[in-house]
Amino acid sequence: MTRSVRRTRTLQVAGAGAAALLALSACSSSDDSSDGSSSPSAGASGASKLSGTVTVFAAASLKESFTTLGKEFEQQHPGTKVSFNFGGSDTLAASITSGAPADVFAAASAKTMKIVTDKGDAAGTPATFVRNQLEIATLPGNPDKISSLKDLTKSGLKVVLCDKTVPCGAAAQKALDASGLKLTPVSYEQDVKSALTKVELKEADAAVVYKTDVHAAGDKVEGVEFPESAKAVNDYPIALLKDAHNAEAAKAFIALVQSAKGQKVLNQAGFLKP
Repeated sequence: MTRSVRRTRTLQVAGAGAAALLALSACSSSDDSSDGSSSPSAGASGASKLSGTVTVFAAASLKESFTTLGKEFEQQHPGTKVSFNFGGSDTLAASITSGAPADVFAAASAKTMKIVTDKGDAAGTPATFVRNQLEIATLPGNPDKISSLKDLTKSGLKVVLCDKTVPCGAAAQKALDASGLKLTPVSYEQDVKSALTKVELKEADAAVVYKTDVHAAGDKVEGVEFPESAKAVNDYPIALLKDAHNAEAAKAFIALVQSAKGQKVLNQAGFLKP
């Protein structure tokens, strides 16, 4: 009897110990599960997910490449939207300094960017992300046999230039001055796309625009290179604006433009490396 009682008590103690171990294990498992579930939650809240609209004011010559990069940005960051305002850099700069809401400014010259920085409307120092060179756009097939900048001064030839306050116009004037040439265009246009459109619509025989615009126009125009363009290459700076409503997303867009992927898109459009 005594031996049986002892055996029963031993089993009871062993059972109690096993139960305690099971409880402890369950508690530990519960703690581990709690830690595991809170970890991703903490990580998700710690990581900043971009959202909302990024408003980009950009030179007209950037339209095709920036539109491509805008779509790429939206794919990389679901929940974001890139809204563009393309135009003459001087007009865009004036709008920004007048209080127009924008997050990013990409200008076609350092001079037009300076309008914004001088007013203290840029956050930090603008960075040059590409450069651009001029080219003559003629009608398809180049019926007027234009082969040089001097040929644009021929009597009866209808030539269009960008306004001198616009980067492409200032660059064209610089090239003309370097060559000692005087040219009176049939019109001065407010941005490079407007100048190119005059040729596309056959309202002009030629226009001095950027290589990138001739490239974007495809077979609608023909491009003629001229050596004087090397003396009037424009740097394109980009900057985050001081009053940006979506600064984090704006910084991410600028980073994309400066990235290897962004540079590839810009180089394929005909832009030169900074």
